[in-house]
Amino acid sequence: MSGNPATQERSIDLDGLSPVETVGKAVSKAIDPFGATTSLLNAQMAWLMHPQELTRAVNALSADLFALQAHVARRALGIASADVIQPHADDARFTAPVWSDSASWDIVKEWYLAFTHRLQDMLFETPGMSDKERRRAAFWSRKWLNMVAPTNFFWTNPVAIERAVATQGDSLRRGWANFQRDVKAKNIQMVEPDAFTVGKDLATTPGKVVFRNRLVELIHYTPTTEKVRAMPIVIVTPWINKFYILDLNARKSLVKYLTDQGFSVFITSWKNPDAEMHDVRFDDYLLEGVNEVVRVASEFCKVPQVHLVGYCIGGTLVSTYMAWANKRFAAEQMPVAHWTLFTTLTDFAHPGDIDVFIDEACVGALEEKMAKRGYLDGAEMATSFRLLRSNSLVWQYWVNSYLLGEPLPPFDVLFWNCDTTRMPAAMHSYYLREMYLNNNLIKRGKLSIAGEPIDLDRIVQPLYAVTAEDDHIAPWKQCYRIRKYINVQAPMRFALSTSGHILGIVNPPVNPPKRAYWIAEPERNEHWEHWLDRADKKPGTWWQDWTAWLGERTGELVDAYPVANRKFPALADAPGTYVLEK
Repeated sequence: MSGNPATQERSIDLDGLSPVETVGKAVSKAIDPFGATTSLLNAQMAWLMHPQELTRAVNALSADLFALQAHVARRALGIASADVIQPHADDARFTAPVWSDSASWDIVKEWYLAFTHRLQDMLFETPGMSDKERRRAAFWSRKWLNMVAPTNFFWTNPVAIERAVATQGDSLRRGWANFQRDVKAKNIQMVEPDAFTVGKDLATTPGKVVFRNRLVELIHYTPTTEKVRAMPIVIVTPWINKFYILDLNARKSLVKYLTDQGFSVFITSWKNPDAEMHDVRFDDYLLEGVNEVVRVASEFCKVPQVHLVGYCIGGTLVSTYMAWANKRFAAEQMPVAHWTLFTTLTDFAHPGDIDVFIDEACVGALEEKMAKRGYLDGAEMATSFRLLRSNSLVWQYWVNSYLLGEPLPPFDVLFWNCDTTRMPAAMHSYYLREMYLNNNLIKRGKLSIAGEPIDLDRIVQPLYAVTAEDDHIAPWKQCYRIRKYINVQAPMRFALSTSGHILGIVNPPVNPPKRAYWIAEPERNEHWEHWLDRADKKPGTWWQDWTAWLGERTGELVDAYPVANRKFPALADAPGTYVLEK
């Protein structure tokens, strides 16, 4: 771990690449490190070098086009005709009735879908390229095709035209004002920056900051019951975003739900780092972050152990900490009795759509940027995540704001998503290289953290793991693989929630239930398909199952702890000061 990886010389290893992939690889490092254009050029060259496969693909497209011609003829004659190409289930661009009711607009939609679907299929099947390069080419082609969709242009969007006529052009006037607003902000905005106020509209659960160092504030929430479980719950949130996703408002707040169920809850609020913190390492987040908040919560409640929770990258850090603590402490001194993970990767072999940004050239380009500034800017990271779902997170707002002239909706989750944080250069470089690029966390003894070799197999404490069915940041099938790496003696309960990375976790109980979850204890080497086949599917939220599981393990009911005490006095009211830093 010596030295700053951002300043070390890097080279591209061409061994094992196909001739097609080597063509643009060296150029891409300097000119196109993310492969936005070179991956597509490589795919084109690959198809040209495989004429038989190209002929078969063109013939398949031709069959679609013949069927489409017949569809066009029927629609032109006023004869009912089923669509030749159907939009994907999650494609909301063509849901307006006019795209089906009007023959002209239906034909525009069908031609666009015919070419885009076939082109995507071709890129996923490109011969002579590795799986990763095929996925990257398909990813970037999808971004370009999403950009040129007819819905994104006024004269090819019937809904926008109808709106302009109905409002006598006022929708275009409002759209132009919205466009000028976003030009000034240098971003396609999803929510007004003053739509909410943290501490007033969001993050309103009462509590006190009872500990602060250069990296983290620890908030202890005011008990809402006379009795609480003796063992506190310590939640380690991601520092890639701000903590209040778990405390949006009284109805959606996980921390309020926990306090109402009689638990004593602590949560981390991480410092928003600046250039002076460029040398802060992953080790520091473990030692000055997790290790300190566990110590403080334990001493605050005067108990030897806590229940530890980690969310996303906070969960990866908690997993690392658990392996580290099981090596550092004797069994009787282990400060964590059991633990929980929310949508957490420990095996990064297949990390989802973000994999297109993970290779030597991409990581090297990010390291060069971070070396100059000392951090990765939060806006850049937010842009990357928006690209992963460009239709719903970019072009939907382009259409609604500019073509339809609609105001931005005051959506609390979007406001939180736009409230970005920075990443220290040394920490983020280490995280990208050792976790994503090299996948070293699952390799025994490959990583040394805070003076200890890391081995997940040392972890014997019971684990409750929660994942989300539609999570594109931490795919649930990959999160499930932690069962393979922690000790066989460690009991584990695994929950799969419907929805995605955020709403699968921010999942309060409602009546009637909006979501569902699957729940069961996985065996050490059980495949996810076998687990899913026998898991119980239940309506509602896993919150209730989790709190029942916690209630059996967090001790007897005792008098509620004061929100602060003499040893750990209140330093600030919740939500604290670090969360307000921009």
